[in-house]
Amino acid sequence: MVHCFNNFGENIVLDINSNAVHIFDALSYDVLNSMYQADFGGWRGSCASTPAPIELTNKYSEEDIREAIAEINSLISEGVLFSPDLDGEELLGLGMTHVFKSLCLHMAHDCNMKCGYCFASEGNFGMQNEVMDSETARKAVDFIVRASKSRRNIEVDFFGGEPLLNFDVIREVVSYARTLEPEFNKKFRFTLTTNGLLLDDKITDYVNENMDNLVLSLDGRREVNDSMRKLLDDRGSYDAVLSRIKRAVERRGGKNYYIRGTYTAMNKDFMEDVLHIADIGFDQISVEPVVAPTNKKLQLNGPDLEFLKSQYEQLAKECRKRENEGKGFNFFHFMVSLDGGPCLPRRITGCGAGYEYAAVTPRGDVYPCHQFVGIEGMKIGNVYSGIDITEITDEFKIANVYNKEKCRQCWAKFYCSGGCAANAYATNGSIFEPDSISCELMKKRIECAIWLEATRDIANAGGY
Repeated sequence: MVHCFNNFGENIVLDINSNAVHIFDALSYDVLNSMYQADFGGWRGSCASTPAPIELTNKYSEEDIREAIAEINSLISEGVLFSPDLDGEELLGLGMTHVFKSLCLHMAHDCNMKCGYCFASEGNFGMQNEVMDSETARKAVDFIVRASKSRRNIEVDFFGGEPLLNFDVIREVVSYARTLEPEFNKKFRFTLTTNGLLLDDKITDYVNENMDNLVLSLDGRREVNDSMRKLLDDRGSYDAVLSRIKRAVERRGGKNYYIRGTYTAMNKDFMEDVLHIADIGFDQISVEPVVAPTNKKLQLNGPDLEFLKSQYEQLAKECRKRENEGKGFNFFHFMVSLDGGPCLPRRITGCGAGYEYAAVTPRGDVYPCHQFVGIEGMKIGNVYSGIDITEITDEFKIANVYNKEKCRQCWAKFYCSGGCAANAYATNGSIFEPDSISCELMKKRIECAIWLEATRDIANAGGY
């Protein structure tokens, strides 16, 4: 399978199975479009062994057309164009041990804010407000140590609600996990996701010393942020959190962080929010589309797609411009590796929700991921008793791109890995049927990301 697209005058040809990216001149691109079975947004073309169609011979000389065909056929023979499809079943058996390696600990089903798009019902996931106690937290660590088997590296994300409402237990978890590292040959990496309201000097210094990654919530421009991210007294949160998250980032000393925002139908011009976040001093940014199928006011719909796609295109162009000016920033959805990237099994299966990654509630109940918490029929076990509902984990194991009808023939499948299972379930009631809006936006983001990466050498030489 070959996917072809044009971004800002560059003809980009992506060979799906080999992951090779080519930049074609106009002649070769037209030949590929007219004479080969390539995807230009819809399958067309015949075979290069047939005579060149009249639209080519009217535009180019026969000699030039023959040279273009020879170059294309050379790429095919090298295995970097129209390379054969991968054997999905065979790949699923390679390197996939199906052991848990990541855990999301819901330290608090409670929050000191109330966000309009919150999928967690203002922090408690439709349950009662509570925090995780020390015993349950330790049992969760014991659970991941056992469930990770021989795997050394373990990821733990402190989540909520607002996890810093339970700061003392977070510290206990970190200390306890560190004591287990030498005994069980483990290495813990911790992430904290927070709205930033409780980041005083003491907590900030602890977080920066102990958290390998820090995710800080901000939606962008003050008026956009404050329309969604409100304090409990209905005031906007922008002024309350900005100085705190700025100080936290400044004190991190270069350690990983992300400013994490959400855009909705109320701010479809989200590029302005991304640029605002960059302009106020942050260079690691993730602003993502809302998933709110029950909220028609906020939900993104089909008629929004063309405008949203244009936003990603404009943002990619602005990213290139700022990069050239020495003021670049990383936009999470534009980060893609053309040389390596995730291993093939990971590209086929995605995040591993339900069998490599799980979320734990304050009471110790285990769910496939944080966005499935509280959904009836999605509990898979408890940290005290282990995983005891294996039919759910088994279903998540096979929810790969070769078992999803929409994904099987999609050019983007090895980049999005089938999309988010929680988004699919929220919109379609099945982890095997991806959300169509998310799919279209993902494909546009991937095209922009590939353009940015593939043309970087041209840009560095002054071509943009």
